[in-house]
Amino acid sequence: MTLRTIKSFFFADTSDKHLRRSLFNIFGFRPGNIYLYRLAFTHRSVSQETIKKLRVNNERLEFLGDAILDAVVADFLFKTFPAKDEGFLTEMRSKLVSRAQLNKLSQKMGIDNLIQVESSSSGVFKSFKGDALEALIGAIYLDKGFIFTRKIILNKIISHYIDMDELVNQDVNFKSKVIEWAQKEKKQMNFNVIREIGSGYKKQYLVELIVEDQPLSKGQDYSIKGAEQNASEKAWQKIIGESLEKP
Repeated sequence: MTLRTIKSFFFADTSDKHLRRSLFNIFGFRPGNIYLYRLAFTHRSVSQETIKKLRVNNERLEFLGDAILDAVVADFLFKTFPAKDEGFLTEMRSKLVSRAQLNKLSQKMGIDNLIQVESSSSGVFKSFKGDALEALIGAIYLDKGFIFTRKIILNKIISHYIDMDELVNQDVNFKSKVIEWAQKEKKQMNFNVIREIGSGYKKQYLVELIVEDQPLSKGQDYSIKGAEQNASEKAWQKIIGESLEKP
């Protein structure tokens, strides 16, 4: 697919001038290939088919940006916490790149205002703001290279918008907590997708958390990971409740 093809499917209501100015105000740099950034802010709910039956949206850039962000964050944490073990680093990375965190960052930075998304679908896609941030990172990488992108992530995102001390004390990864509990108690556990609800981009997944062949909780979301987290949060509340009831 050529950039000319991509260009023809973008909305004219967000001018290149406005997009360039917004990116400069947020990050302090001027984009080179503006069409990459337009693509980064095009959600699948407004994507259109090309002649070759391909969908023009930000999902491929999101995939790329996710990998770049993971690498930069892992390197940053490794150097920031030289005395911490793998478990701590893994949990901190999860906190930094969680969908909830990325959604929050997107709003704080004003990136959410640049996203092209179907208005009736914005409530359905709970992660579209964070997805667009990852897609933007992918666009910056393709436009400016890895070193430049790393500086943007560290100096314009993490340094400006993340309180590391607060993040260290934050306890939000219920799935990790349930897994750690199961390992400590030597219990077998697994997640099962028991139903898919709806179709297309509105499809949701119903996931059940099984412990020792017994259902413990269920969770539902627009992604399997999200459903697992929801199920884990419910399970953790039960686990905590049971532990408090014990003499």
